[in-house]
Amino acid sequence: MEKSIITTGKTIDEAIAVALAKLGMDRDSVSVTVLEQAKSGFFGIGRVDAKVQVTYEAPDLKPAAPKAEAAPAEVKTEAPKAAPAPKAEAAPRIALSSASRSKPKAPKAAPKTEAAPKAEAPKPVEKKTEPKPEVKAEPKKAPEKKPVEKKPVEKKPERSPKAPKAERTYAPAAPGSNEEKIEQFIKGLLENMDSQAVPHCWSDADGSYRVDLTGEGLGFLIGRRGETLDAIQHLTNYAVNRSIDGHVRVNVDAESYREKREDSLRRYARKKAQQVLKNRRRTTLEPMNAYERHVIHASLQDMDNITTHSTGTEPNRRVVIEYVR
Repeated sequence: MEKSIITTGKTIDEAIAVALAKLGMDRDSVSVTVLEQAKSGFFGIGRVDAKVQVTYEAPDLKPAAPKAEAAPAEVKTEAPKAAPAPKAEAAPRIALSSASRSKPKAPKAAPKTEAAPKAEAPKPVEKKTEPKPEVKAEPKKAPEKKPVEKKPVEKKPERSPKAPKAERTYAPAAPGSNEEKIEQFIKGLLENMDSQAVPHCWSDADGSYRVDLTGEGLGFLIGRRGETLDAIQHLTNYAVNRSIDGHVRVNVDAESYREKREDSLRRYARKKAQQVLKNRRRTTLEPMNAYERHVIHASLQDMDNITTHSTGTEPNRRVVIEYVR
């Protein structure tokens, strides 16, 4: 879900910085629309602050799941006690007949005579045995445990750290060639900018020229989002095409910034396109130069249900990503 806030500042950059501080986001995660330019006024009278609208993507809030109702307490039911077993009825007494009563009782047996006492057997004579000397038993040695041969564990090959990229070697430009003219112009431009960077120029197969800046402090030459690098490239193209016949294109780069910027723009375009497919609503990206807009169009041209076009005027020309059926 897209949301936006409006902030003001003495300059456009200051107004954007205020918005980013409030949102806690970086510049790549928001889109900025300039609502009003800053005006200095006359001696401070009539001064107007810059006003911008910052649009950002807010996460959708999901409703909290209802709490499960507590299960009713189990009611313990006592099993019914077993009924006492009925007592067995007493057997009926049988009346003795008169015949059985009249039978005489048998005479008692004569008393048993006591048996003669048995003769006791003579007890065996115990032989005295000499006590044997005590022999101290030696403590048994614990059996030696044979060392268990452990099978060697196959170790997975560790990933070797990425080797640093080898420094590129540059061939010197031929005297009087276009490469030498380009290097001389950029070298003079960098000296006026108090930079010790060294330009190296070579030609591509398509007839264009590429320049790579090497040295220290290249971040200053790249600038915010490559603005300073774009300015150096623009001035070089203008100066070189005035001094040579025909038209050539010169591409200036430093620390592979162009390649890294292209990868960042492709990921950014894919992320925005997925949001458009999800919400089925178009989105407008931040202002970009012609080269960056071309990268956005090229990265989304094969994506289904997505179309792109540019709107606005330079330097505030933007790319619009729309959903189509």
